[in-house]
Amino acid sequence: MGTSKLKQMGFSLTLLFFYAVGFSQEYKIDQVDFVGTKNTKVSFLEKIVSVKAGAMADSLALETDVNQLKKLPSIANASFVLHSNSSTSYVVVFTIEENFTLIPFANVYTSSNDEFAYRIGLQEFNLTGRNMIIGAFYQKDIFDSYGIALRAPYLFNSKTGVALSYNNLVTQEPVFFDNTSADYKYHNSAFEIMGLYQFNQKNSIDLGMNFFREKYNYLKGATNPAIPQQLDIRKYSYKALYNYNNIEYDFQYLSGFKSVLNLQYVNSSNRNSDNFLVGFTDLMYYRRIGIRGNWANRLRLGLATNDKTPFAPFSVDNNVNLRGVGNRIDRGTGSIVLNTEYRHTLLDEDWFVLQGNAFVDGGTWRNPGGGYDDFIKNENIRIYPGIGIRFMHKRIFNAIFRIDYGYGITKNASKGLVFGIGQYF
Repeated sequence: MGTSKLKQMGFSLTLLFFYAVGFSQEYKIDQVDFVGTKNTKVSFLEKIVSVKAGAMADSLALETDVNQLKKLPSIANASFVLHSNSSTSYVVVFTIEENFTLIPFANVYTSSNDEFAYRIGLQEFNLTGRNMIIGAFYQKDIFDSYGIALRAPYLFNSKTGVALSYNNLVTQEPVFFDNTSADYKYHNSAFEIMGLYQFNQKNSIDLGMNFFREKYNYLKGATNPAIPQQLDIRKYSYKALYNYNNIEYDFQYLSGFKSVLNLQYVNSSNRNSDNFLVGFTDLMYYRRIGIRGNWANRLRLGLATNDKTPFAPFSVDNNVNLRGVGNRIDRGTGSIVLNTEYRHTLLDEDWFVLQGNAFVDGGTWRNPGGGYDDFIKNENIRIYPGIGIRFMHKRIFNAIFRIDYGYGITKNASKGLVFGIGQYF
């Protein structure tokens, strides 16, 4: 019998015993200990778990604490045992298996028209041993870009934190108008500050502001007197993100549902650029299939103020929504995207996992200034089935190297490879 099965059996027996004795007598927790910690501060873990010394034992709280610990970037797996301290008291011992948390990352993508772009970087997910995340990246997408970010969700206490970031992004962007297009050099420099609050293990909210400057400079392609060839606009936006996470983690396997709601109101300093609202939600559902299978789904629904502008906020992009489609091939003021894939573990060793997947990515967009019937027009619908492979390290956080190949089956479709770190969704 494998080590993981023995641990699961021990965990189940502990809960069964605890439920059984709980009906006849209340038991007090004398002490809470953590074993297996190397880089994660015990004082931090004591702040995260709800079970405290002196409290009455609660099997539901212990189970909830274990799942919360598993969600921390620094922890690969967690379990607990109860040791009798007297006839009416217990010591709780949490056993921790830590992740390696200093992680390089890379995203590389190509398409049938020979586009090639990449982003490389380095992230530390357990800064100071308190699960703060700091990272930086460099991107080459024709032009050079960079960024740095700090996220400290437990900075002030077990529920409250802050996130800061600065990004300097320069890309070549297609702009679509009059059934034709032009290429612009797009430069976005942005500073963002967010306050983070966790209501409970499943629900959290981020609130803040983003201050940014956008520049567009015409490079090549079609022109129109109504479309400016240069723009330089200072903007700021109010942002709100609501997260619901009811996912159970078992190494590479996920089960359950989570959602993310992202709302922004963008204010422009330029009288020729209108203020607008943009919002989207990601709904994700995961289900175990047999012993080695995992079914994963993501539905993204997005809408923005429906201005007739070539600079619409939702893009059709290789690395964001449709694998194989190419690098920002279209834009819209609304989007509906469904990604579904079956992941199957081909090899599962002590630390290494080889996983294959088959997927279908599909989406449709509302044209800038268009109607809701745009979502059902053939020319706006794109479907990309494909296959991929994953190479995973079970004890390094998010150490998943993915390769996907998508092949379009709708009109004027492309095909291409998408490389990256982490699951696509």
